[in-house]
Amino acid sequence: MKKIEVLGTGCKKCVTTAEQIQAVAGELGIEVEVEKVTDPAAIMGYKVMSTPAVAVDGTLVHSGSVPDRGKIETLLKT
Repeated sequence: MKKIEVLGTGCKKCVTTAEQIQAVAGELGIEVEVEKVTDPAAIMGYKVMSTPAVAVDGTLVHSGSVPDRGKIETLLKT
């Protein structure tokens, strides 16, 4: 199971990112644990300057926008 962290303040884009990751994972049959991280210190720990951002298993893999479906699929399959 992959641990996905959606880093952001809880804005609409952050919520959309988390929802889309869960939806795509479900469609692909990939088990994920999606956690929304809103703590500024935790977000800065990843050196994120623009949200929403996504970390997979503790590694920052995307930041600054809502990832498109292709990007989400790639993140989930690698």
